[in-house]
Amino acid sequence: MHAFHTPLQGGHDPGFELVSGRRVPAYEVPARAAVITAALAAEPGITLEEPGQTGLEPILRVHDPGLVRYLETAWDEWTRAGLPADGIVPDTFLHPGFGPHAARAGGAPEPRAPDGRVGRWCFDSATVLVKGSWPAARAAADVALAAAGAVLDGDPLAYGLCRPPGHHAGREMFGGYCLLNNAAIAARWLVDRGAGRVGILDLDYHHGNGTQEIFWERGDAAYASIHADPDRSYPYFSGRADETGDGPGAGATFNQPMPAGLDGAGFRAALDRALDWLGDRHDGILVVSLGLDTYRLDPLGDFALDTGDYRAAGARVAAGGGRLVVLQEGGYCLPDLGTNVVAWLRGARSHAADEPTG
Repeated sequence: MHAFHTPLQGGHDPGFELVSGRRVPAYEVPARAAVITAALAAEPGITLEEPGQTGLEPILRVHDPGLVRYLETAWDEWTRAGLPADGIVPDTFLHPGFGPHAARAGGAPEPRAPDGRVGRWCFDSATVLVKGSWPAARAAADVALAAAGAVLDGDPLAYGLCRPPGHHAGREMFGGYCLLNNAAIAARWLVDRGAGRVGILDLDYHHGNGTQEIFWERGDAAYASIHADPDRSYPYFSGRADETGDGPGAGATFNQPMPAGLDGAGFRAALDRALDWLGDRHDGILVVSLGLDTYRLDPLGDFALDTGDYRAAGARVAAGGGRLVVLQEGGYCLPDLGTNVVAWLRGARSHAADEPTG
């Protein structure tokens, strides 16, 4: 099995974030990728590879050019202005209450001041930009595209260790630790290369508001998500069961908001519903946003899954048919993160053609 990663992703290394008004040490840190890489390297039958560089074109198929331009230039402009060198955090956010000119469609005016520009594109205070953030985001997109390319070439399963993660990033916004939407970039790239309709299965504890928004009015991707109820959990403003898409994408979104304490049995029931729903809504390739913040010890979640549940989930997804592009999203319990990733992949490999289970 091919697994893709690159050390470039370690350049995104914010030392802090703001949570509930408090400055705390960052949860989304380079050590996440390090523990996963070590676990993958020790697993028989997995080949670790670095991706090639694909350029901006696949990114611009998904993201607004203004967002991409901002992320590319933000650090240089911030530091030239003499602003704090420990990271870029907005103090003002674009909000519909500013009036009709603030509507996202068509683009709100972008302030010239660097400390104003960030609030045009970022929607939270937890996603801190530093010098290495843009190269890391570009590299994460390359990782996702390399995994998608391996599957398009015929592999039954490929894994992309994407960091920073991606599913909260929308067409013209970033946040939730996510700068570019790796799963959406991979899915759109697959569609553009003749893969037909693509399924997206989001298993992160948090709802993938960005992925939902990007495909909300598109009929070439079906999005199914299992996540914490937004009444109690981030990102709060998306992920309810009555959000099902619009226009050509009407009926192509399936959300399952779940209660606190969700255990393995409850998760498997939700997973079966998601897989049944995805059923004939894709043409053979499924992009999996693999979040492991559903783990019982994760500091950012309140589900109760254990390592065995991940192996069972991987097996269920692979047994559902189709080839799998598995891309890393959340998961913040560092001592067990690598073990949980490998468990999920072992389950999936047990149902992939000619794959040893290790």
